Amino acid sequence: MGESNARYYDSRDPLGDEGDFITAPEISQMFGELVGLWIADIWVKMGASDNIHYVELGPGRGTLATDVLKTAGKYGFDPHIHFVEGSLALRKVQRQAVPAVRFHNDLSTLPEDRPLLIVANEFFDALPIHQLVRSASGWHERLVGLEGDALAFVAGDKPMDSIVPTSWKSASQGSMIETSPAAATIMAEIAQRLANQGGAALIIDYGPSELRAGSTLQALKDHKKVDPFEAPGEADLTAHVDFEMLQEVAEKNGAEVMGLQMQGEWLRQLHIDTRLEALKRKSPKMSDQFQRQRDRLVEDDQMGVLFKVLGVCGRRWPRGEGFD
Repeated sequence: MGESNARYYDSRDPLGDEGDFITAPEISQMFGELVGLWIADIWVKMGASDNIHYVELGPGRGTLATDVLKTAGKYGFDPHIHFVEGSLALRKVQRQAVPAVRFHNDLSTLPEDRPLLIVANEFFDALPIHQLVRSASGWHERLVGLEGDALAFVAGDKPMDSIVPTSWKSASQGSMIETSPAAATIMAEIAQRLANQGGAALIIDYGPSELRAGSTLQALKDHKKVDPFEAPGEADLTAHVDFEMLQEVAEKNGAEVMGLQMQGEWLRQLHIDTRLEALKRKSPKMSDQFQRQRDRLVEDDQMGVLFKVLGVCGRRWPRGEGFD
C-alpha cells in the first residue's frame, strides 16, 4: 500500500473532476474558510505572535492552504508556511498556489524554534495499514501474495498477538481488524512537537470514533471504487482512520486532545450556515450550487458523519472551537 501510493501520488494530480477523487476544500470554499477561522481564533488566543509556523500535511493542490491563509490573514495571521509533501507532481501545483511555501518530505525537518499550527485533511487515510485476522491459533497478519500471476490476499504464518489492542485480544475467530504503525508514528511526532514547541493540530479524515472489525481498504479511480489489486500505483488506496488510536497516541506523547467531532457538527458549530447565507446574498444565481456544496460537507448521508475532526494541542494551550 505504501509503495503503491508513493508511485500514485508522485506521478499525477489525482484531485478534482478530471482526477480520481475530490476532497472537501475542492468541494467548497466554505470548508477552507472555516478552517481558516479556526486557525485565526487559536492564533489570537495564543497571543497573536509573529513567531508561528503553519504546517499542512498532504496539502493536495494547495486549495485548503490558500483559503485558510486568506481568511486567517484578515486577522493579521502571517506565518511561515510549510508543506509536508513527497509528490514532486503535486509540489509543482502547490508552489503555484502558495509561492512562499517551504517543502518537507516528512515531519523530521520541520523547524523546532516556534509553535506549530498543523492541518492534516485526508492525509492519514492514505497511510499503509496492516490487517490482522484472528484464527484458532491466535492473530495473524493478512498479507499480499500471488495466485498464479495475480496479486491476492494470503494468510501470514507469524503470530501477531503482541500488536493487537488489549480489548481485541479475545475477539471471536475470523475477526479482522486494521492497524497503522505509520499513522501512530506520525501522530506521536505531532504530539511530541506540540508538547515541546506549543501549538495545535487539526486532523480531518474519515473513519469511526472507535476501532471496528472488518476491512475498510479500498481503491479509487475515476471517482469509482475498483479492485485494489487491479492496477497498483494507478489508483488511490485508502482505509478508515483509527481515531481511537490517534487520541491515545497523542495523549501518551504529551499532547492534549481538544475533542473528536463529526465533520458536519463541527462545521455547524463554526457557523457554516451563516457563511452559506452570505454567499447566497452575494451571488444569488449560485444559491443552489452553494446549498449543494454545504449539504455535501455537512449532511449525515454525505460527509457529515463519516468524516471526523480531531483537535490536539500542547499542554495548557487554548482549546479550539467546534468540540462542544
